[in-house]
Order: sequence, then C-alpha cells, then structure tokens
Amino acid sequence: MSPDMKDTPGKKVLVVDDEEQILRALKTILTQTGYEVRLAATGEEALEAAPSFLPDLVVLDLSLPGVSGLEVCRLLREWLKAPILILSVRDTEGDKIAALDLGADDYLTKPFSAGELLARLRALARRMDEGRDREPSSVTSGTIRVDFELKIATRGDEPLKLTRTEFEILAALASSADRVVTSSAIIRRVWGSADPTDTKALRVHISNLRAKVEDDPADPTHIVTEPGIGYRFVTQQSVPS
Repeated sequence: MSPDMKDTPGKKVLVVDDEEQILRALKTILTQTGYEVRLAATGEEALEAAPSFLPDLVVLDLSLPGVSGLEVCRLLREWLKAPILILSVRDTEGDKIAALDLGADDYLTKPFSAGELLARLRALARRMDEGRDREPSSVTSGTIRVDFELKIATRGDEPLKLTRTEFEILAALASSADRVVTSSAIIRRVWGSADPTDTKALRVHISNLRAKVEDDPADPTHIVTEPGIGYRFVTQQSVPS
C-alpha cells in the first residue's frame, strides 16, 4: 500500500466539474489512492448527491453550468463541515477571495499535478481529523444535555422522549452551539434533498421540540429564534432570545 493510501483510508470525495475528461482523470487518481469517489457534472448534481453521500472532502470547480461553483460552495457550507478544495482555471485574487469567504478551505489552479492535488487533500483531511478529535461528545444548555455519541438528550438525569427528527434538529443546533444555524442548513442536514425554502415542517418540529425541552415554550431559553434566519442553541445564557 502506498503512503497516500495510508493517509486516506475509506475517505469519501465528491468531485464536481463540468469537464468529462477532468472527472475521469480525478476519479482514476483518487480511487487508485484509496478514496471513494462520487462525481457530479453540474452544481445541481452536487447539491443533490452531497446529503446522501456525505463526503469527507469536496473538490469543486467554479465554472459550472447552471448553479455556479461559488453558489454550490455557499450552499454546502451551510451544513457540511467537510473541507472544500476549489479546483479551477480561474486564478484571479477576486475569485480566490470570494471562494474562501464563502467557506472554501483551499484553492488549486488548473492545470495541476496529481501529486500536488493529493498533497492538498491529505493536508485538508488531517486538519479535519484533528478538528474532529477536539469536538465535544456532548453539549449542555442549563439542565439540557445533548450527547452526540449516544444520540440521546437528557434533562437532568431523565432522558427526553424525542423523535428521530427532533433529535436530529436538536443535534444540528447543538453542534453549532451559541451560533445561529440557518433554517435551510437545518433542513438540508435533517431532510437531505428537501426544499430548503419550505420551513413549515421545521417550525412544527421546533415547536414540538421546545415543548419537551423548554421550561416555558413561549419564552424559550435553550432554542431561540433568530428572526428571518434560523435558530440558536444557547449555552451562554447571556445570549438574548
């Protein structure tokens, strides 16, 4: 086994590019190195594939038909923590800044060497793994505790009787504790390919979840609303509701 394969056992890469030749070449390079690869030729295909494939890494071209690479980057970053490597012929400072501002982690200009691409991906994968090792296994808000490993939530010593969807919503919020999570990001994470602009079901589940989590659901202190944006799981009780 090559050193490259030792660095990336079983990691999944979503490759998004509208050039068939590039897609074929990247699939060959990455699969031979031990990655599991999913290909997408358009932004729409990438956004549809990502929720079910759940990539560990994304290689993304900017010049895509339909939904642009920048928009794909923005939409993926709303819910996906995996590193995004931009691979594009566009090499202006403005393009790079725009992509990085939208959540991309690195930028490689075409033409590129296979060695450099693999080195960049290994570096991103290591950075992600190191960050994952530091992530808490649970988050607490007052008496409410969300355990990501056991996939349970408790109030004090008592487990909360949550549906799977309610727990997934709570986990999506708790994993970004004290930061606003957009409604579309929650919908993409919990329902995958559901319409991220249809928030009716989310509002119903949030209401049901508050009835189980909050002391006063009409005046929530754990799951607060950010009007017009989304919700926040509050651990710092000084954060306004």
